[in-house]
Amino acid sequence: MPQNATVLPATVRKIPRHVAVIMDGNGRWARERGLNRVDGHRRGVESVREIVRTAGECGVEYLTLYAFSVENWNRPKNEVKVLMRLLEQFLRDEVPELMKNNVRLHAIGRLTDLPGSVQEQLHKSIEALRNNTGLNLILALSYSGRVEITEAVRSILREISLGHLDPAQVDEKVISQNLYTRYYPDPDLLIRTSGEMRLSNFLLWQMAYTEIHITPVLWPDFRKPQFLAALEDYSKRNRRFGKI
Repeated sequence: MPQNATVLPATVRKIPRHVAVIMDGNGRWARERGLNRVDGHRRGVESVREIVRTAGECGVEYLTLYAFSVENWNRPKNEVKVLMRLLEQFLRDEVPELMKNNVRLHAIGRLTDLPGSVQEQLHKSIEALRNNTGLNLILALSYSGRVEITEAVRSILREISLGHLDPAQVDEKVISQNLYTRYYPDPDLLIRTSGEMRLSNFLLWQMAYTEIHITPVLWPDFRKPQFLAALEDYSKRNRRFGKI
């Protein structure tokens, strides 16, 4: 076993197949320390690196990170510009680390909203890691749950208008097959940092039966111990999916 490999506590009896994370608190972390919000985002990248590595070592198959929402475009232009620069840098510089950890990269959202250079680097990184067989890292970029569902409805209506689909055939499976996440299982566990108690327009359809873990820890301080605590909390849950 590698020197710093994750050893699961005995209390972690089951591992969620798919973990989704709302990474919240970068700005607050910076403000509490008298720093610029950008410093919080940079520190947050370190948390991403550690959680991706830890999730893979724990046997999680899918990790979806809410990296940038459609609503985030409304932030100050300078902050958005810096965030896009950090994203492009992450996509470029983290490839060796992701390759070493056998991580495969995916992305969901309105990816064409991203700057051209970011789209290009995203494509390059996805291609570089496409043959890996470990953790599937899914970045939600320019993502909105409501937009995703709206686009799925439009896609289904288009199939109906072309005569390829009978309206009577539209069920939950058909809707799921038209979502960005059509190739991935629904999340078993949602982790939200910074103590906020809301979904923030994230994976609204997919999280119908997801277990939710809220931590007051701000994202830049969320590391391996906090992730293992979330897995321990998940292990205590009895997932009945509406059954007795």
